[in-house]
Amino acid sequence: MKRWVMLSELPAGDHPETSLAKLAALASGVHRCSVGAELPGSTGGLGAVWDVTAETVPAQLISELPGTVDVVPLIPVAEQIVPLDQPRRVKRTLLLTVRTGTTADAVAEFEQDLMGMPYHIGSIKSWALSRVGGDSRWTHCWEQEFTDPDGLNGEYLAHPYHWTSVDRWFDPEMPGAIVEPDIAHLYRWASGPVLGV
Repeated sequence: MKRWVMLSELPAGDHPETSLAKLAALASGVHRCSVGAELPGSTGGLGAVWDVTAETVPAQLISELPGTVDVVPLIPVAEQIVPLDQPRRVKRTLLLTVRTGTTADAVAEFEQDLMGMPYHIGSIKSWALSRVGGDSRWTHCWEQEFTDPDGLNGEYLAHPYHWTSVDRWFDPEMPGAIVEPDIAHLYRWASGPVLGV
């Protein structure tokens, strides 16, 4: 099985979430599909975020989605799954691009700093780091699950580890920054586990 993150526009109408659920249910050849509308505060997306597990790229699903679709094939680097007592959780997806010409050593150090976050930031539950395959404009996908939006917008974004060890890779005013400024920071509600299934 392979995983994809897909960004799509929201279906038109008064109940886009219902339309998204119907589209997900109709997707043939898909082992697992979780989808939701981006929550306020998300940036760089198209309106909806899909997490899809299948043997091959879900072409039928893609063809049924409205408007533009950004299909991001994931190549796993590492993950850790933390069961939650509650089914509902916030799924966060960060898509980013490391600048062309960045040394392999710098990329490896950057990835280690990302994977160090869950050991310092308690609000991160399950997480996964992937490189992006194919001809996508993205190079990495950093995913987490939280019990609620406060875990992401509070402890995660304000944590000293984030500001001292991770933000330096993103801040263009910092020497050694390697991440292009165009990122997709997307989060949504999920009705159950997304990572590790």
